[in-house]
Amino acid sequence: MNTPTPPHTLEDARELDRQDDLARFRDEFVIDDPDLIYLDGNSLGRLPKRTIARMREVIEKEWGGRLIRGWNEGWFTAPQRIGAKIAQLIGAQADEVILCDSTAVNFFKLVMAALEARPGRGKVVTDDLNFPSDLYILQGAIKLAGQDRRLHVVHSTDGLTVANDALAEGVDDDTALVTLTHTAFKSGYRYDMPAITEIAHRAGALMLWDLCHSVGAMPLALNEAGVDLAVGCTYKYLNGGPGSAAFLYIRRGLQERLVNPIWGWFGQRAQFDFGLNYQPAPGLKRFLTGTTATLSLAAVEPAVDLLLEAGVDRLRAKSVRQTEYLISLWEAWLEPLGVTLNSPRDANCRGSHVSLGHPDGLRIDRALIEDVHVVPDFRFPDNIRLGIAPLYTSYAEVYEAMSRFRRVMVERLYEKYPTERPEVV
Repeated sequence: MNTPTPPHTLEDARELDRQDDLARFRDEFVIDDPDLIYLDGNSLGRLPKRTIARMREVIEKEWGGRLIRGWNEGWFTAPQRIGAKIAQLIGAQADEVILCDSTAVNFFKLVMAALEARPGRGKVVTDDLNFPSDLYILQGAIKLAGQDRRLHVVHSTDGLTVANDALAEGVDDDTALVTLTHTAFKSGYRYDMPAITEIAHRAGALMLWDLCHSVGAMPLALNEAGVDLAVGCTYKYLNGGPGSAAFLYIRRGLQERLVNPIWGWFGQRAQFDFGLNYQPAPGLKRFLTGTTATLSLAAVEPAVDLLLEAGVDRLRAKSVRQTEYLISLWEAWLEPLGVTLNSPRDANCRGSHVSLGHPDGLRIDRALIEDVHVVPDFRFPDNIRLGIAPLYTSYAEVYEAMSRFRRVMVERLYEKYPTERPEVV
């Protein structure tokens, strides 16, 4: 995508905001401190105003007034209904996505189901840019599955990307599953989903994508790419709230062939017969387990509606323009001060956050938050992640954030902070 060289004045940034056809969506969110620049929507999205109204309704009217009758008035079908809306964001069919549990639990379910569906194959392939939680779950799942299963981790040569060829070398006819995070959580590197899915399929393996850092920030085409399995969270770009329910995707032709490893009554056929022997429900419903978290699901729906209203193609176009703008400011102001670009320069290979690096990155991160009121986040060893949430991030915010970043560096404001690593960053 070709973008013009961005201006380097605040007034020109404001002019870009005036020309932005998505600018009106910023008013849909709670922004109670106009001086605070929030660039951490890739970790936790802002609160939509519509969510406040929806939560008041579900708590006061539905739970308070309708009580248990609420189950027959929308609660029971919420996992499928909201899942069908998320399906529109990821290029899937309505009956291929369901909202339930956490990303970790859903990932475990799909890993175990995939391993059972590929008996006699011992290898699971991933890489060292994957989110560590996924690696932990893979290690535990492989131990539980037994049968000489093993994890093959492909290593990045530059800490930013992993070449398709390197992944292909690790995939063979003993591979049961290939699983990657679509947008790498540190560098923002975006994988070639169709190409890597094809690598897995050529070897007879299943492909499982973690979409947490992609969904809501860019168009995804799971059906078109032939993706078998996917998981994703709703609290980042989907703005569903802290710890909000996650989703899982299983392509339609695979659903009846997979078994949920966690059997529970919501995944049981004819669950209100209360039979004592488990029989999996048809379709994706079999991957439900326990009673769904109704309040959490209710918070997700209005936020997803906002994304559908804005249009994911338009969101991606703005994301590219804004990350390019941010990088141009880094190049002009911060690169000369020793700050490195820890994300791919090519927008086609980059998600919606940009990582900048410095040996004192942790102290710089603290100075940004505490001294100049810019909220990014930090990932060791040196990554300061600046998240662009195109639904509400303005060009003026990007400009001002980078201007304040430059001030932190020029005035060396970070030097007063200790080098010790805190427990939570």
